[in-house]
Amino acid sequence: MSKTPIPLFPLSAHLLPEGRMALRIFEPRYTRMVKQACAENKGFVMCMLNASGDKSHNEHIYPIGTYAKVVDFDLLDDGLLGIKVAGLELVEVTDIAVESDGLRTGHCHSVAPWNCEISPQQLAPINERLKEIFAKYTEIASLYEETRFDDPMWVLRRWLELLPVDGGQKQQFLREGGGKSLLNYLYALIR
Repeated sequence: MSKTPIPLFPLSAHLLPEGRMALRIFEPRYTRMVKQACAENKGFVMCMLNASGDKSHNEHIYPIGTYAKVVDFDLLDDGLLGIKVAGLELVEVTDIAVESDGLRTGHCHSVAPWNCEISPQQLAPINERLKEIFAKYTEIASLYEETRFDDPMWVLRRWLELLPVDGGQKQQFLREGGGKSLLNYLYALIR
């Protein structure tokens, strides 16, 4: 990753590699961040919020985030900037600083991708349930030009984005390498 600080976009929503997310940008610091990222063909890091962390010490941002780039944008009917972002890679954020307008930046280091041997057969019924969610919530499905319900890592990452669990639990799955522990969690949840 870059040796220079990268802008951070902390949210309660979660984005992981190969994921897509639609966002409405209204705060001036994030409008500046998006304009700069687009002009320089660079990205920013989507970070998970830690509700119990101290904001004055930048502890309200969990350390593992996803480096993302803007893949589409539009001016929305309400006059706000709408963007679609794509998650590219997991990073660990350190040395968080705050710029004059409140935009946070941090040094980012790549996190090793999940290494989990899961066959497509082991995905059943987890991938089937994800297909049902995509069919029911077309606003999620419409973000993806291509879905890969037969790709175990793609399926697990989409589940981790969608699961209504605390950010701390999601960080734990990411620290553990995600695959097997998340798969076992999903089996217990779906059955």
